[in-house]
Order: sequence, then C-alpha cells, then structure tokens
Amino acid sequence: MTPPDFLAEARTFYDAFAATYTDRFRDALDAMPMDRAMLGMFAELVRSEGGQVADLGCGSGRVTAYLRDLGLPVFGIDLSPAMVELARREHPGLRFEVGSILDLDLPDGSVGGALAYYSIIHMPPEHLPGAFAEFHRVLAPGGHLMLAFQVGDEPLYLERPLGHEVSLDFQRLRPDDVADLLTDAGLSVRVRAVREPDPGEGVPQAYLLARRM
Repeated sequence: MTPPDFLAEARTFYDAFAATYTDRFRDALDAMPMDRAMLGMFAELVRSEGGQVADLGCGSGRVTAYLRDLGLPVFGIDLSPAMVELARREHPGLRFEVGSILDLDLPDGSVGGALAYYSIIHMPPEHLPGAFAEFHRVLAPGGHLMLAFQVGDEPLYLERPLGHEVSLDFQRLRPDDVADLLTDAGLSVRVRAVREPDPGEGVPQAYLLARRM
C-alpha cells in the first residue's frame, strides 16, 4: 500500500530539519513546567497499570528520555529516519525505530502507555480515526494514551523554516472534536486540559489523557 502523501511530506520535512530541530529543542522541557506536569500525570497513570510505553512520533528522543527519567520502560518510534538516527546518537541507552503511527509494527495490546506528543499535528483530520484505532489496537486493556496538540481551526503552513528548503502544514484541532474521535475509537477520555500560549507559540496548547477500557 502506498503511504499517504502527507506522510512522505512530513518525513522529507523532518529529515531535512532534524539536526536543527534537535539543537533548538533539546532542552525545551526545562522551560515548560505545565508540560512536565502533564507528562508526570501520564507517567503516574501508566505506572498504575504497568507495561512498556511507546513514544509515537518521538523525534530526537528528548521526551522519550524524560519519560525514562520518570521511571518508565519506554521506547520511541518516528517517521523520519534522520530523526531516529539522531535520537539513537543523543540517547544511546534507549531503543528507537522508524515507523508510522498509522501502521505500527507492534503486536496487539503490547504497550501499557502510548504518547503522541505533537505527533498528530501533520495529519489531515480525516486520518485521525485511523491513527486512534491503531493506538487502541496496540494498547493493553487499561493502558493510557496522552496526546498534545495546538488548538485552533485552521492549519499553519510553515515554509522554509530557518532557511531549510522544505515546507509543511501544522494542523490545529479542537479538543472536544479530538475527544469525540478518541471515544469513537474505544478510548475513554479522562483528562482534558488547555493552557494559554507561551511566548512564541501563538495559540493555546491542548492535552488529552485517555484510557483503553
């Protein structure tokens, strides 16, 4: 099956942008206490059920490593081979693999937690049900999912970031719409949170925590 065009576009974008992205955002969580708090809540919930955690769309592995430091047995999957190569170099003690969140190479019910931290933002909304069905498939009963994404109604088109000859759409979504899709996929939404934008973000940021029943 030929992958959708948006996957090829995202792979090309992050392959070109991988080194710059890694350098720019390596320590970003240090200045994001609310994000750290949400990730901490996710870690507590996953620990209560047990099992491995998949960081889906892990990029350079900075959040994967943060979850590891919170005591979770975590591994990362990313669409971009260049990002996975950098993640392995930055965090040699962790496992990282190339893969798509629409077609995860994971057995049914094999993970106790799944994190998609700004990983659905390049996916046209009509593909979200397929991604959420895949998240449901790989989660064990009682497993937890956390999503983070930008809030809004219109996508942001980013062209030639920092001089790189690539461009990409960044989807902005409404938390209630995403929560409804998660419910349709068999995931029970337990937490909905929206924070106001930090400097440079432009729009509010949303976090959803859901559980496979």
